[in-house]
Amino acid sequence: MRKAVFPGSFDPITLGHYDIIKRSIPLFDEIVIAIGINAEKKYMFSLEERKRFIEEAFADEPSISVITYEGLTIDLCKKLKANFILRGLRNPADFEFEKAIAHTNRRLSKIETVFLLTAAKTSYISSSIVRDVIRNGGEYEMLVPDSVRVKV
Repeated sequence: MRKAVFPGSFDPITLGHYDIIKRSIPLFDEIVIAIGINAEKKYMFSLEERKRFIEEAFADEPSISVITYEGLTIDLCKKLKANFILRGLRNPADFEFEKAIAHTNRRLSKIETVFLLTAAKTSYISSSIVRDVIRNGGEYEMLVPDSVRVKV
């Protein structure tokens, strides 16, 4: 069975994340979207909100589940018996950063990282941009799945 973990903070999930996940469904039997918990990080959305946004966005996808985790992603993969880590790439900077992590993960385990390029129409979207738009009262709705709606 081909099981992948798609880790991230998803603060919030964007259409870029959504696109990567949708396009990966045919590639894996199961995809676990894993929301990492980092006590050092200040999030705009609570863990419960982020989880709900994702669960609602993929409610009709039986091969997708959403969990939260702390610690190393490779430890989570071992625990879940997942052989793959799924990551999206928007630009060369993403590639360099993700490549270093993938090499480290491969060195520490036998888990492979699979990269998908974001679609051109979503490649400019990041969670930090979305948070900035929301913070400043802008129209963020075209940057996120319909499940991400905030009261301003």
